Amino acid sequence: MTAPRVILFDLDDTLFAHRASVEAAAATTLAHIAPDLDDEAVAGEVARWNDLEEHHYHRYLSGELDYLGQRRARARDFVAPYGVDLADDRAAETWFEDYLVGYRNAWILHDDALLALDELRSHWPEIRFGIITNGDLDFQLGKIAFLEIGERFEHIVASGEVGITKPDERIFTHAVALFDAAPDECVYVGDRLHTDAIGSARAGLTGVWLDRTDSKIPEADARAIETLGVIRIAGLAELVAALS
Repeated sequence: MTAPRVILFDLDDTLFAHRASVEAAAATTLAHIAPDLDDEAVAGEVARWNDLEEHHYHRYLSGELDYLGQRRARARDFVAPYGVDLADDRAAETWFEDYLVGYRNAWILHDDALLALDELRSHWPEIRFGIITNGDLDFQLGKIAFLEIGERFEHIVASGEVGITKPDERIFTHAVALFDAAPDECVYVGDRLHTDAIGSARAGLTGVWLDRTDSKIPEADARAIETLGVIRIAGLAELVAALS
């Protein structure tokens, strides 16, 4: 491929170690509501919290719930087995805010994030960077500020601000337009195959799937990867070679 003009990134679990932060916060929360759980049980409950995040956050992205609604639903479902009453909306929101203290305390970038950005800039000095994230703009900007990476990115596009969520092609074309670039001059890097890589490729960008876990995928997904020219990498350190 020709040298890209713009590289756009997903934030959570691409640059930012979201899952690790979630798991640390969930374990801390469990220590308060169920202190007698053994390590195996804690691991199971952390996995259940991850599943609840996936389920209710996608209800938010689809418009079924608003942003606070998905938080309340996650909180209520998680504490239900422990007899904690969060029927009152304010109680559910307060519980979630307490969880977020542990989440924020665990915020960290993936080890390869800054190195990859530096290597890309060294290889293509004129390259421009941006972020497209599904989420609330202010909340995501808070992460970016805490992680001290904001100055590296010209534009931050959040679904909560523009009213369009990935994998809708319009959010990718909106971001591309902010750079006054053509889709085929742009690359999008994200950890979700359909939401990030396939969605961006269908919008005309070069879609890069960051598959840190060597996922097994259905044959239909493998065909989509081949048809759309999606690039699959195991870590951000592979980006320069993959795009050269």
